[in-house]
Amino acid sequence: MPVIPPALFSGLFLFDKPKGITSHDAVDLLRHKLRLKRIGHGGTLDPMATGLLLLLVGSATKIQASLQGSSKVYCGVIKFGSQTDTWDAEGRVMAELPLPDLTEEAVKCAIAAFSGTITQQVPPFSAVRFQGRRLYAMARDNAVMPEIKREARVKWLSWELKGAELQFKIECSGGTYIRSIAHELGNTLGVFGHLAALRRESIGRFNVSDSITREAMIALSAQEIKARLIKVASG
Repeated sequence: MPVIPPALFSGLFLFDKPKGITSHDAVDLLRHKLRLKRIGHGGTLDPMATGLLLLLVGSATKIQASLQGSSKVYCGVIKFGSQTDTWDAEGRVMAELPLPDLTEEAVKCAIAAFSGTITQQVPPFSAVRFQGRRLYAMARDNAVMPEIKREARVKWLSWELKGAELQFKIECSGGTYIRSIAHELGNTLGVFGHLAALRRESIGRFNVSDSITREAMIALSAQEIKARLIKVASG
């Protein structure tokens, strides 16, 4: 099979990231398949999260910033009754309460405070910089953590309370931390909470239903991957 010149690889590859790998791991996987270095992604997914990751190939890397600002849809689970240092299921449990006896009315009122344009705290274990250092590096060193606030737009598409867990679907602006919503919602209800599961369903007009799993990507040839690249205007 003839080798495809690197210059001919350009576009978006829709990848369904599995749990347990980083967004950078996904980029490396495609780099290995295409033997091409110029590959990035359009918005990080934490290792515990699954779902749509836009891999940018060739000149499509130029639109990275615009993709990160696109609206996104997530579904997932918030578990009440415990708080972790990372604000999700990957972290160390820092505090616990007896299994909370929550009512739908109480949850509905709390959710209202996290709808529309909200101000949320950036999680301590995040890549945001403060005075030149990543927050996650500061947190690992047990440094005094700054309280950094950011604005986000949130629309709850659906939610269902099942015992101590809240199943949800949210549409939000780029840069929204779902971990922060879980953490702060638990605090508002007075029961603690953390993000137990998360899946990204869409980014802008792109949907996870059109994406390729890791196993499927590995099975594809470079030519087949090239055929699946979505052309975009790179300016």
